[in-house]
Amino acid sequence: MRGSGVFAAVAGPFACAMVAGPAAAAQVPPQETPSWVITPETATCRTDLDLDGRSGAVTPVSLSSDGERVTLRFTMEGAPERAFLPIRIDQKAYPNLVLRGDGPGQATMTLSDETLAAMRRGRMLQIAWLSDEAVHGALAGVGQGLADLKTCGAQVAARDRTQQAQLAADRAHAEADRRARAVADEQLAAIRAQREAAEADTQAKTAEAARARAEAERLAAQAEQDRAYVEQARQRTLAQQYYDDRRAAAPPPYEDEEPQPEPWAYRRYAPR
Repeated sequence: MRGSGVFAAVAGPFACAMVAGPAAAAQVPPQETPSWVITPETATCRTDLDLDGRSGAVTPVSLSSDGERVTLRFTMEGAPERAFLPIRIDQKAYPNLVLRGDGPGQATMTLSDETLAAMRRGRMLQIAWLSDEAVHGALAGVGQGLADLKTCGAQVAARDRTQQAQLAADRAHAEADRRARAVADEQLAAIRAQREAAEADTQAKTAEAARARAEAERLAAQAEQDRAYVEQARQRTLAQQYYDDRRAAAPPPYEDEEPQPEPWAYRRYAPR
């Protein structure tokens, strides 16, 4: 396990202290508990651990937390979609729920409160099913490491929730603006259509009135022309009747009366 191995390391100094005597042992500085390297992610924090097998092969795993839960994340060929598998802490089994992740071979185990309490008290973590051989790692500094991991996870998750809430509020505001603009556009389109329909109706009525006036004017002109024709015919009829009445009232000419010459039948004198 990265940053672990403290239990193997303390044997050397204590052995030297026992050989050199109490004075030499008092001069040996106390061993510090190794600290975990915690990395913040989007909504969780994680720390990477290395578990060792008997062959010397290293299997990487990671612990992550959002401040409420702690999960063990790992990669295993043929990871089950859903399983209830045990991990051992100081040889005692603690089963937990395993769920397959999104990536190939990825899976997560949600650690129960009982498992976390055992890890804080325990010294060795063992997993028998993670690879071809059982793997293990020392739990040095796990108490402070889990506390730091959950603190970091809580802060990161709170910040992520705030950001997600802000993004949701922004999306809701943008959606409300979009809907308001859509409604306003629909209302403007309806008003524009009504105005265009009213204008078209007004133009149609104006054109119809113009056609009616033109027809009335044409009919009036035709009637005036007809009256003029009637008056002309009446005048001709009256003139003809007057002429006929005059001819009928005139005395007949005498038969022995010589015809009178035309007034200008003689040659007019034209001085030279």
